[in-house]
Amino acid sequence: MKLILDEGLPLRAASLMRDTGIEAVHVLEIGMGGAPDQAVLDKARLDGAVVVTLDADFHQILAATGADRPSVIRVRTEGIGYQQLAELLSNVMKRRGVELDAGAAVSVIGNRVRLRKLPIRG
Repeated sequence: MKLILDEGLPLRAASLMRDTGIEAVHVLEIGMGGAPDQAVLDKARLDGAVVVTLDADFHQILAATGADRPSVIRVRTEGIGYQQLAELLSNVMKRRGVELDAGAAVSVIGNRVRLRKLPIRG
């Protein structure tokens, strides 16, 4: 599973995840710093990646457009450190990998994971 980490998330998390064998890239590493949310979603869809963000707008865009891809993981912990983020994402991928592969909007609050299958209806 590939991950694209959005702005606001620690850049070092992508590097740490790659060191553990997880394919991850930060938007700053691919020249998408400051890119509109829709552009990040389009890049993830094209690359078959999952977007990881702090931003609620990504889930709203998925709902408004009826998109079935890409999956988006919204981390609802401001100021999360890179090691904590890498561990959290590894756990989410292990626990919810099948759903993420199929298309899902995921919110992570502490140890709690909420998931909605895509496309989001009503």
